[in-house]
Amino acid sequence: MLRIPIHSQMITMTYALKHLSLYLPLLVCFGLALSSPLSRAGVVVHSTMDSQALQAPYPLTVYIPDREPTRDSLYPVVYLLHGSFGSENDWLASGNLKSTADRLIASGKIPPALIVMPGSQSWWLNGYNEPAEKAFFEDLIPYIEASYPTARTRAGRFVAGLSAGGYGATRFALKYPELFGAAAAMSPATYVPLPPKNSSAHRHPAFLDADGRFDEQLWQHSNYPALWDDYIAKNITVPFYINSGDHDEFNIAHHATVLFSKLRDVQPEATELRILDGAHDWQVWEQTLPEALIFLLTQHP
Repeated sequence: MLRIPIHSQMITMTYALKHLSLYLPLLVCFGLALSSPLSRAGVVVHSTMDSQALQAPYPLTVYIPDREPTRDSLYPVVYLLHGSFGSENDWLASGNLKSTADRLIASGKIPPALIVMPGSQSWWLNGYNEPAEKAFFEDLIPYIEASYPTARTRAGRFVAGLSAGGYGATRFALKYPELFGAAAAMSPATYVPLPPKNSSAHRHPAFLDADGRFDEQLWQHSNYPALWDDYIAKNITVPFYINSGDHDEFNIAHHATVLFSKLRDVQPEATELRILDGAHDWQVWEQTLPEALIFLLTQHP
């Protein structure tokens, strides 16, 4: 039987009524789940929120488990980022996110967790087209933590992503280690010193200046080597899971290994690397999503 956890951190009825447009899809999904022969299946809510940073609606998709939280009556939350020119629906449509999360929770391999899949027009940085990083930290995280019964400490907050989303997850974890308990970078586009010519970064509006030229300084200023000294100085270890296909057409197996080696030098017990048979595609990301979620959600910072 589907149960909604009730405790002091849950959204009040007054709040829910004021935000009926957000919660109506959730109630409909709950009704469908109750009538479904499949038991203990999570629901997915598609919505938007107001973003002061973007001055525009911020799209997001949220997976909500059909089990009560197991850690202090609050859900851990995973922020799962899409790739270049992607959307908030990619992990559902192509990555089999819902079935994977349902299966892992039902088997006890991960605790019941909220999985937030935001949409971004940028590479998860304050680029030329939108302040995606600002919107993520100043609008999205506070919104999620005010709207759902989620943990509000780094021990219950995780970030992951694929390709450009892996670039973003790496940036966020190293720049704000005090906020995240672990990170997963799947086929991360963390190119050093610059992206290869076949990378979409060279044509993405996030990196194109007013003359339409790729801004190399913005790339180097934003990529993880520029964040490294501050990460070390904070002395907060963020466990990392990193992977890549060995036939990745962007040579990400190499760049993922470079990132792994740098992290392993300072946190050898908290860094994992997987190189598997595959390219830069959803076969790799769907296949490795379970391991990534298990890695994240079994950490105890």
